[in-house]
Amino acid sequence: MTLHIADTPSANGLFNIGSGIPRTWIDLAIALFTALDRKPEIEFIDMPEHIRNQYQYYTCADVSRLRATGWKTPATMLEDAVSDYVRNYLVPGKHLGDEA
Repeated sequence: MTLHIADTPSANGLFNIGSGIPRTWIDLAIALFTALDRKPEIEFIDMPEHIRNQYQYYTCADVSRLRATGWKTPATMLEDAVSDYVRNYLVPGKHLGDEA
């Protein structure tokens, strides 16, 4: 997405980058455990009362500006992106840009 924006002269300004599909923190946590080949162990705690009114309970990237630049490629699914990042970039001794 960022390369598309960089290569599109008419694309300027701020863009939301994402799938345009709402996902939850639990989706992210489960994807992370899965990428690590571990059984999910998640403990829930109550939201601290003093931040309940400030917490953003729903997020979903509005990618309409991105789509308006001609971006048509489907977004990478959360699970695939987390798996790629964990397995290919968080592996000890491996760095972004290293040959596979």
